[in-house]
Amino acid sequence: MLSCREASRLLSDRLDRPLRTGERLGLQLHLALCRACSLAEKQFAFLRKAISQLGKQESGDSARK
Repeated sequence: MLSCREASRLLSDRLDRPLRTGERLGLQLHLALCRACSLAEKQFAFLRKAISQLGKQESGDSARK
């Protein structure tokens, strides 16, 4: 099984590239068993969404100038 360090690296990598099948399956198994990493996954998703919305807001502000 993956360590939490390996799982968090894969969570980050997943934002930049598709995971290989073995990586994806290992991560899914780890997330099913590890509450802390499941919460970290939700934090990554929240941050990604917040940054995306901030970028949209800033591009809208610059269009009005």
